[in-house]
Amino acid sequence: MKVTAITLRPGNVLDRDGKLWVVTGYEIMQPGKGASVIQVEMRDIKSGNKDNVRYRTQETVERVRLEQRNFQYLFNDGADTFTFMDLESYEQVEVSGELIGDPKVFLQDGMQVEIESFEGQPLGITLPTSVTMEVVEAEPVVKGQTATTSYKPAILENGAKVMVPPFIEAGTRIVVKTEDSTYVERAKD
Repeated sequence: MKVTAITLRPGNVLDRDGKLWVVTGYEIMQPGKGASVIQVEMRDIKSGNKDNVRYRTQETVERVRLEQRNFQYLFNDGADTFTFMDLESYEQVEVSGELIGDPKVFLQDGMQVEIESFEGQPLGITLPTSVTMEVVEAEPVVKGQTATTSYKPAILENGAKVMVPPFIEAGTRIVVKTEDSTYVERAKD
């Protein structure tokens, strides 16, 4: 399936020169002159070799269709392997933390995720767009700070660091985007 390069995200699989490559990262670059480009980091699925490729943002690339199934997160083995259960067949599959990426800190027991696979091999994982977590540590508010749009660092129950508005205190439950660990809103519990 042909897609424009600007739509590529980590976990997408491309057919490049007859090989399957999984996108592991990207950066959109806007030079002073000329059109924007997207620099894509990718890894060859079979050999594990990594490569960086630049595409014009409107250039088309061949994206591979993958099997997408819903799984439930079960546990982490303490190392960097995460176990999920297929909600239809109840089979378990192990996924490396490298494949999940930074959002792995937001995995919670029983969380439903979508795993993309090609010929039975997991290639990408999609977590829910946001999670609700409790702030365990936040700096106190400085007088007059609420008048500006400044943010302060806070630590969540899973150890992740997030920038939050000044009115958020320890013990407050907040909604956080799993994609980039950004504050969305105070939870409506």
